[in-house]
Amino acid sequence: MNKVAIVYWSGTGNTEQMAQAVAEGVKNAGGEADVLTCAEFDSAKLADYGAVAFGCPAMGAEQLEEGEFEPMFADLEGSLSGVKVALFGSYGWGSGQWLEDWCARCKEDGAVMQEEPGVMANEAPDEDAIAACNALGAKLAAC
Repeated sequence: MNKVAIVYWSGTGNTEQMAQAVAEGVKNAGGEADVLTCAEFDSAKLADYGAVAFGCPAMGAEQLEEGEFEPMFADLEGSLSGVKVALFGSYGWGSGQWLEDWCARCKEDGAVMQEEPGVMANEAPDEDAIAACNALGAKLAAC
């Protein structure tokens, strides 16, 4: 089984709820999960984990949160080659394009995507989104 980092930023609690559901999926599948805010994670910690799930809601014009999450993620980009990655987040408008763009960015960085583009929830995650996050966690625990 795998040790999984679940790294997120959440403004309203929706993406945090999704992060907890991913962690629950990891643990239920027998893996180990560390749930960390983006302020608690950096490239030096990547080697400690077999997989990383990144969570960030869509902000502005369907982009990653710019104050904390984007700088952390940009710092990691040179270190993502070969890393098993999954993405999740919530949105309140648009089509979810931010997740498609983010997934493409990860692939360009050489990340090994575990689910494309990832799991998204419109506003607060409903039962289906929570179940998808649990399933994503189980998949990460097994990879």
